[in-house]
Amino acid sequence: MILHITEARYLKDYEGEVRFNDGRVGVADLSETLTGPVFAPLRDKNLFSQLKVDAEAQTIVWPNGADLAPEYVYFQVFRREPELQVQFKRWGYLA
Repeated sequence: MILHITEARYLKDYEGEVRFNDGRVGVADLSETLTGPVFAPLRDKNLFSQLKVDAEAQTIVWPNGADLAPEYVYFQVFRREPELQVQFKRWGYLA
């Protein structure tokens, strides 16, 4: 299955609730992601709060053109889930 984000909504600070096409729902804290020329502007919570799901890309996007791979967001949400550790290693998020 190719992973996609089907719904997303801003919660607070740099957090959003996301729903994936595998049925899982969780909160992504993306604060550690906000570096570099594309993501640093999202430190402005007003801009960050404008996250939405792009219907074509099927991931979260922002008005400044920033977007994140659904797999990365999934990792941020479920990184402590024991049953997903092998998958995260395959994706390269864990050593």
